[in-house]
Amino acid sequence: MGQLQAKDLRGCMVAMVTPMDSQGNLEMAQWERLIQWHTQSGTSAVVVAGTTGESALLTQAEVDLLTRSAVSHCQGSNTRVIVGTGGICPDQVMAANQKAKDNGADAVLVVTPYYLTLTQEALIQHFKTIAGNSELPVILYNVPSRTSNDLATASTTKLAKLKQVIGIKEAKADMGRIAALARIKDFAVLSGDDGTFVEAIKNGADGVISVAANVRPAIMAEMCDHLQLGDVAQAESHDKQLQPLYDFLFHQPNPCPVKSLMHLANMVSSGIRKPLVMTELTNRQIKPFIEPILKEFNTL
Repeated sequence: MGQLQAKDLRGCMVAMVTPMDSQGNLEMAQWERLIQWHTQSGTSAVVVAGTTGESALLTQAEVDLLTRSAVSHCQGSNTRVIVGTGGICPDQVMAANQKAKDNGADAVLVVTPYYLTLTQEALIQHFKTIAGNSELPVILYNVPSRTSNDLATASTTKLAKLKQVIGIKEAKADMGRIAALARIKDFAVLSGDDGTFVEAIKNGADGVISVAANVRPAIMAEMCDHLQLGDVAQAESHDKQLQPLYDFLFHQPNPCPVKSLMHLANMVSSGIRKPLVMTELTNRQIKPFIEPILKEFNTL
């Protein structure tokens, strides 16, 4: 399909969970089934080893295995493969980017450095170095609630001029910022917040990288299609119905609730990497969500 460009970043993309057994070992058969489900559900890209995929707790060998599998199972479909490669050390990020390229990925998602407190100039130089040495297109990832570093709109605008930087996942639910970013030419803006993604697209965003799409990919893709076609009312109607799901998935830190819900729906095993723990859920908590999830998943 050729190298991914900003214009290709549209619709619903999923921040994939990483299935594991009770000992924390990868469950590759479950992973492959989930990938197949997304290719059939209209998901425009799968994100391997993002925050939801427990990226900080995966080895490079595991990321390689997950990436190669995703690439293999997305071949012949309209679903792209994006790999989360961000970190503190630019040399490590660049090495991970090369691995993603070697494994056949379409793009990399690079989060702002965490733990270190950086100036805007430091953030710009960090991404310049990485983008300048990446063979794959780079999608910036701004999530200050997790990293404590907020990539300002002016900084993103400068970075958008770099050839390899094609977009941003903006997880800050600031519609003024989304609208400003959407005015950047040849640059894709992706919401990183399920609860406000419809509003973000109404303000010019091109799509969403979603946690909820792990369990409701078809309706999330459909909502994006409605918005792109100008059928805002239908998208808003679905969005209103899904708000309780969004709230549930973030009532404890991601990915604990979504992984626990998927386990109870028999989509993945019970494993999660320490120090994360599965969310304890009651039948009453999950009852509103299970039936529509199973209805979509069992069509596979």
